[in-house]
Amino acid sequence: MKAWRVHRNGEPSEVMRLDDIPAPEPGPGEVLLRVRAAGVNFPDALLCRGQYQIRPPLPFTPGVEMCGEIAALGAGVEGLAEGQRVISTAALPAGAFAEHAVVPAAGVLPAPEALDDTSAAVLHIGYQTGWFGLHRRAALRPGETLLVHAAAGGVGSAAVQLGKAAGAFVIGVVGGPQKAAAARELGADLVVDRHAEDFVAAVKDATAGRGADVVYDPVGGDTYTRSAKCVAFEGRIVVVGFAGGTVQAPALNHALVKNYSILGLHWGLYAARDPQAVRTAHAELTALAAAGTVRPLVAARPLAEAASAVQSVADGTTVGRLALIP
Repeated sequence: MKAWRVHRNGEPSEVMRLDDIPAPEPGPGEVLLRVRAAGVNFPDALLCRGQYQIRPPLPFTPGVEMCGEIAALGAGVEGLAEGQRVISTAALPAGAFAEHAVVPAAGVLPAPEALDDTSAAVLHIGYQTGWFGLHRRAALRPGETLLVHAAAGGVGSAAVQLGKAAGAFVIGVVGGPQKAAAARELGADLVVDRHAEDFVAAVKDATAGRGADVVYDPVGGDTYTRSAKCVAFEGRIVVVGFAGGTVQAPALNHALVKNYSILGLHWGLYAARDPQAVRTAHAELTALAAAGTVRPLVAARPLAEAASAVQSVADGTTVGRLALIP
């Protein structure tokens, strides 16, 4: 089968190579998926660079989430059937940027019927991250103000839609007119182009000086530091990632004086420590998809363009999500 593999660490466009390798077979408790679409995520770029918290042995196949069709069941697998359309995270080092992938059966979830393959492929990580960040960690309430950074990006676009579904007033921060248009399409109530406006001032103007009740930050660095200047009394800053490349050192005395909370979110821990919570969130997301409230902003590219697709995500030039089609 065809599979993209990384033989050395570096920039995705330089180190990803399309190889012919034997098709895998499922072991006990595993399923073999025929990949119908694979989501492209920022962690794929970090994996290529050797900068992700997980460092699979070389060579490995990137691609951390997918929509697939069950092609074969390993021994002991129950409750699933060949031909069933499902979504799953990947089992590295054998990721989703391939024609087939083997994954643990316990992590497989039914693909929402309301979503096509490309939309289903990008639902899992981004929207689960948003759901846990906004509901489990920040306890977002109707009527509150939600500030979303990188609102036209992968996890940010999901947070915009989920914030609106929760009844929040959503302020999206983006970089450039094209991304501003995308954030408006996603449903943001107010869009701030950070290239032309000061988001701190915009948030204070929009909230009569009160600030944002919840800040959803996948960027980090100076973005986090400035967000602390416009977080509300008893506000919550959810630290989702560091796409800006800098891990900030929060001023804890500032959090004390202003009375706000700093919340970390590592969604992958829920799959390991509370898998039922993941399934509960999937049921909520499936219902939102059926209602048309959740609709990923996604573009499809052929699997042959995987290296350039991952590089474009790494460079921050994409709008919404990308999915690869074998």
